[in-house]
Amino acid sequence: MAPPSRSRTGIPGLDVILKGGLPLNRLYLLEGQPGSGKTTLALQYLREGVRQGERCLYITLSETADELAEVAGSHGWTLDGIDLFELAAAESVLGDGRQQSVLHPWEMELGGTIRLIQAEVERCRPARVVFDSLSELRLLAQDPLRYRRQVLALKQFFAPRNVTVILVDDLTDEGGQRDAHLHSLCHGVISLERFTLDFGAAKRRMQVQKLRGVDFIAGFHDIALVTGGLEVYPRLIASDHHTPFAGEPVTSGVEELDGLLYGGPLRGTSTLLTGPAGTGKTNVTIQYVLAALRRGERCCFFEFDERIGTLLTRARALGNDLQPYIDSGLLELTQVDPADISPGQFAWAVRHAVEERDCRILVLDSLNGYIASMPQEKQLLLQLHELLSYLNQKGVTTFLVNPQHGLVGSMTTGSLEVSYMADTIVLFRFFEARGRIRKAISIIKNRGGGHEDTIRELRIDNKGMRLSMPLEQFRGVLTGIPEFDGSEEPLLEERGAE
Repeated sequence: MAPPSRSRTGIPGLDVILKGGLPLNRLYLLEGQPGSGKTTLALQYLREGVRQGERCLYITLSETADELAEVAGSHGWTLDGIDLFELAAAESVLGDGRQQSVLHPWEMELGGTIRLIQAEVERCRPARVVFDSLSELRLLAQDPLRYRRQVLALKQFFAPRNVTVILVDDLTDEGGQRDAHLHSLCHGVISLERFTLDFGAAKRRMQVQKLRGVDFIAGFHDIALVTGGLEVYPRLIASDHHTPFAGEPVTSGVEELDGLLYGGPLRGTSTLLTGPAGTGKTNVTIQYVLAALRRGERCCFFEFDERIGTLLTRARALGNDLQPYIDSGLLELTQVDPADISPGQFAWAVRHAVEERDCRILVLDSLNGYIASMPQEKQLLLQLHELLSYLNQKGVTTFLVNPQHGLVGSMTTGSLEVSYMADTIVLFRFFEARGRIRKAISIIKNRGGGHEDTIRELRIDNKGMRLSMPLEQFRGVLTGIPEFDGSEEPLLEERGAE
């Protein structure tokens, strides 16, 4: 059989989930609590129909024309081209060229209401219809059996008329429970959810619960209600995005640093830089990014913790001016507010950077900020694992900055163990020698090949980055309290002004 023709929704992410749109000439259920974005999604669907030259009808049993116009206006839209059939409790004024009818639901029988709706459909002959909402139909029916019979009658009425129908249900009746019988009547069911976290903005998500006869991307997908409409971020499936690439080493431009990994981390791998705050993790990452920029590769820096202005100032203090690369478009710095973004939205931003802007080096600074954006820890691990797998499949070199809890003494990585996901782990530590606090760097693992098992001192100043010879007289590094009992010869001192 040939695949069914699709009715595009006008929401790119939702069309991706539906793999092209809703099959034509079927009845669908759009359900969700008040405030979850149902009306906005319905209006976007009808506006897409108008854009394609289709006749569209919005049947509203609850909201007035002014309320719908206000919703549309909040997104910068108009209702031009949409026929509106209004069944409201308040008086409305006809005008602006749209087809409208003003009725009072409490003054008529349910059967009479249905007949008026059917007459309006016969008059308009639309290709797309939104019926908003079923809650008012339940009130008019006053009996569950009668209500379900009327919904079935509506389905049978629309079936031969080549029209795609969306029934909106706000779940305000029956204790907010979903109607399994209604689910069985409809060709497909889309559910929207809105939930409030202990801190930050309310989060929204959606799932396609069923879609008969066609494939779709199952599971929950994050959504955002923004000015301009509903944005849907499809759940990331890494295995769908494999791209052939050469896994050559990515160099930093610092010979000693590259030597730690026998050339550098490989393309399509993730590197975890872990250690207490102030040990040089971000600076080492900037060194890799700067070397890539000089090679003409596009890089993306997602900042969860540090402000972008602070990052640029720090880089300049170390002799690295990133602004010319930002101006040329090779480097993109993105400030991420973990309290105002969902993991799906972040994953979509990463996909856009990789697929639309050809990002080859991606930095996530830091994991603590990413963790803060996720309320459920198990879900966080799955999201992060899938995101890293996707980046690896695309041949992107990823750097993950992970500040450990504490400054000196025993270190902990927090409540989530993420080191097993990384292909390479670079460990940073403070140590004391000759009355000074110094920094040490070492490689814990490298799945992509061999690596040095030595410990070297790391020193960064305005002339660049240096690594010492291996410090062979170290002890206790992995305890978090390293000690150096050797001579002063391998240690690095300040360089004088030139």
